[in-house]
Amino acid sequence: MIGLDGVSAQALSDVIGAVYDCALNPQLWAATCRKIADLCESTAGGICVHDMRHVQNDQLFVFGYEQTFLEKLGTNYAQTPMAAADVVADVGQVNALSMNDPDELLESRFYREVLQPYGLQDIIWFPALRTGARMASMHASRTEKAPRYQQLDVNLFKLLSPHVCRTLTISDALDLRTLRSEILEKTFDMLAVGVFLTSRDGRVVYMNEVAERQIKTGNAVRIVGNRIFPVDLAARAALAKAIDEASGIDADLSGQSLAIPDIDGAGYIATLLPVDRGQRSGILAPFAASVAVFMKDPAEAPMMPGEAFARLYKLTGGELRVLMTLAQGLGAKETADMLGIGEPTVRSHLQRIFSKTNTTRQADLLRLLQSSTPPLLSAQSAVG
Repeated sequence: MIGLDGVSAQALSDVIGAVYDCALNPQLWAATCRKIADLCESTAGGICVHDMRHVQNDQLFVFGYEQTFLEKLGTNYAQTPMAAADVVADVGQVNALSMNDPDELLESRFYREVLQPYGLQDIIWFPALRTGARMASMHASRTEKAPRYQQLDVNLFKLLSPHVCRTLTISDALDLRTLRSEILEKTFDMLAVGVFLTSRDGRVVYMNEVAERQIKTGNAVRIVGNRIFPVDLAARAALAKAIDEASGIDADLSGQSLAIPDIDGAGYIATLLPVDRGQRSGILAPFAASVAVFMKDPAEAPMMPGEAFARLYKLTGGELRVLMTLAQGLGAKETADMLGIGEPTVRSHLQRIFSKTNTTRQADLLRLLQSSTPPLLSAQSAVG
């Protein structure tokens, strides 16, 4: 039985509960790291990600440290006692600087150049997640004004470490915030389509701002059990199957699309794309994502200037919606299912669009629509 004299059962339960709350909301780690540090009477702490391949040390959700200390720790991390201990340590194994020879620590260059200038004398930590050359650890520290960590503190961290490790594994929380992914997040947030990144088992590991708005309306998709949950039963089953297929080894790298109807008979077109292989894997690795789901309203967020095209040819709203849905590569039946109308209605709309645009075939109509797009440098012309 681990001795935890001085720590109430309620306080311990509250902290463990806070740890598990971080599984679905990684931003809660900031407050949770403080709670863990308070429990062991520490003045600073957080989560650290070490990238041994690129000799990089990123501090996440940290508090109580001077920025210059974090920079110096990052520069010298590979030579610290922590790095040396973690080479052979198991995930969840607790260490503290004070567990080694105190006199040896005081005589070390690490203490003289990194800890002492900032008034720090002891650090307690454990590796929490290890993937390839990257490792994450949770830590807390005490200043010279406080005593070194004792067995009680080590026992407390031993009790908390499996919960922290399990939570980080469940949520892949670190992968949402490491490797300087801010630029990618901003890029996604500038898109006019909803972007959902999911893991192999369908868990959502990232949503851009448009996706969050789509979820808030709840008309077509919701988040249930941390997974995309279409309100339409058939679409729900189809999306789950599509994500599973897109995660497979033989997935179609060009992607696939399916209709996600809403409760009002409109909805979105979902396009799925595998992202955990080849160059896509390198770009999206920070999100630990396997599949990207792009959720798009064919009328409100068209890839082509649909509104201007409709005004030019005096198309009605219904005709524009049919045209933009067809432009996504769906057939008449899929378009009817998508828009919640009959297939004969789709064909009637199409005939009227032919008449207004002076076209006779769907291919010619879509070519006319495509020619309305601003000229972009294609991959082919870029290399030609």
